[in-house]
Amino acid sequence: MATGPKIGVVGVGRMGANIARRLKDVGHTVSAVYDTRLETAAELARELGGEASKTLAGMTQAADLIITVVTDDAAMRRIYAESGDSLLAGAKGKLFVNCATLTPDVHVNVERLVEAAGGQSLEACMASSIPQAREGTLYLMCGGRKEAFDRAEPVLRTMSASLRYVGKSGEAAKVKALVNMVMNINTAGLAEGLGLGDAIGLDLTMLREVFAQTGANSRVLETDGADMQNRDHDCYFSAAHAAKDSGIAVSLARSAGLELPLAEATKQQYDTMVGRGLGELDKSGIAELTFKSRRAKTLARA
Repeated sequence: MATGPKIGVVGVGRMGANIARRLKDVGHTVSAVYDTRLETAAELARELGGEASKTLAGMTQAADLIITVVTDDAAMRRIYAESGDSLLAGAKGKLFVNCATLTPDVHVNVERLVEAAGGQSLEACMASSIPQAREGTLYLMCGGRKEAFDRAEPVLRTMSASLRYVGKSGEAAKVKALVNMVMNINTAGLAEGLGLGDAIGLDLTMLREVFAQTGANSRVLETDGADMQNRDHDCYFSAAHAAKDSGIAVSLARSAGLELPLAEATKQQYDTMVGRGLGELDKSGIAELTFKSRRAKTLARA
């Protein structure tokens, strides 16, 4: 039997759709979904037995708690527009949980707009990927007013294996930006290590095993090492998102008066992938830029 608030999910791509499935599996009422790709939303609604709203205002009307999983700052501003079709229409008493990796200031502004409309807003930044969304084992970092976190917590517990309240709005987004910055640097470093190993004739399976038992070990080696070696770049976290998130971290560094040469170089690599039409590959696809045997083909796609 379904329990708790009626839940809506805005943005039902790979992450949003699997969050919705997980919530349905554990007994929540997923009353409505929304996506700019109307057929995608319609298919998921049929699967879950809910409504595919054609408007953002309809989402707010159909749910008590609305989870948003959008791509970037611009998309977030659109769904919380101060005029026209918007989640802010009828937002009084509603709770909005925003899961995208965005510029911290955007989360702060969304909180201001939602509160002005009589609702509550919470950022719940995800440091996990598609399988964790489906299994309810996300790592969630939350920022916003404590009362909004307390209200959302029962639902967030069913989505996550680890749940951390960081502080006021914008703070979780800062932490998430740094998480992804370091992850992306590690990914770029691993791609260079394996690329160099390949160029000088080393056995890459042996090399990965040595990395795993030395100071070269990392979480990225576990998740991406074999994929880089085998050119298996099915997308769990895209190169385009890596470029965006590294850019958020670089912007934070500049605002703090810091130079971060590794973060900036990593962003340039992922920007190069996007520029060559490789942005929808998984972040492991950065190896396509570092393996000498692959670079000619990669350049040919530019």
